Amino acid sequence: MATIFAAAIPLSILLFMAALARPLFTSFSTADLLTGVWNPIHGSYGIFPMLTASLLLAFTSLAVAFPVRLGCAGLIFGLAPPMVAKPLRCLVQLMTGFPTVVYGFVGVFVLVPAVRDLFEEGSGRCLLSALVPLSLMITPTMTLFFSDAFAAVPQQTLLASAACGADRVQSFCWVVIPCAKKGLAAGTVLSFGRALGDTLIALMLAGNAAQMPTSLLASARTLTAHIALVIAADFHSLEFASIFLCGVVLYVLTTGAALCAWKIRVGMERDTPS
Repeated sequence: MATIFAAAIPLSILLFMAALARPLFTSFSTADLLTGVWNPIHGSYGIFPMLTASLLLAFTSLAVAFPVRLGCAGLIFGLAPPMVAKPLRCLVQLMTGFPTVVYGFVGVFVLVPAVRDLFEEGSGRCLLSALVPLSLMITPTMTLFFSDAFAAVPQQTLLASAACGADRVQSFCWVVIPCAKKGLAAGTVLSFGRALGDTLIALMLAGNAAQMPTSLLASARTLTAHIALVIAADFHSLEFASIFLCGVVLYVLTTGAALCAWKIRVGMERDTPS
């Protein structure tokens, strides 16, 4: 009974958002809403620019964070001496408690002026300014998941690698990483969902221009930022209904990411010898 109730809650949330987005679905086709531009003055309520900005920001933040967090997880796993690895893990765990708004404030007062002065283009509020703190924000999720995946590698495999003459770095690169690839994939997928669902960093730093992003230096508006900006609109307007359309799209994307991570995790458990 409890399982059915727990499953019914997220499903009811999805149905609630779909019901409040119904005015858009009855006025426009789904294709127009998902591929059109946002221009309410001219009767266009497409969310494609916001969807593109969200995906671009999430994927680029993963691309920046992945190699750094992989190395950080490797240090925690055993490449660094214990006197370095243990404080590093504690620091990463501490970062999980940092409010997102802290990253946003640092970005506003440090990163935005630096980007504006360095590239001499625009106001400095752009995807690049949001990319850096967003990469830092997903650090704990990726690093801890990666280090746990490395720790799950069987000890016999590590001993066999050492017996073949491999040092710690060689063993990590050629044995540990391939053995933990499913765990790395699951951590990456979960981090993608976290990056996609962030609101404050994109709202404070990305510029919030409802236009197609042409580069990382362009101002853009993500789906979550659009919800935060338009939520004060008239309840009966199509602009207000658009925030629930964005919510449905985010729900589907994050649910898909969670299901992929779950499937990968199940595959890991099946492959683990009893």
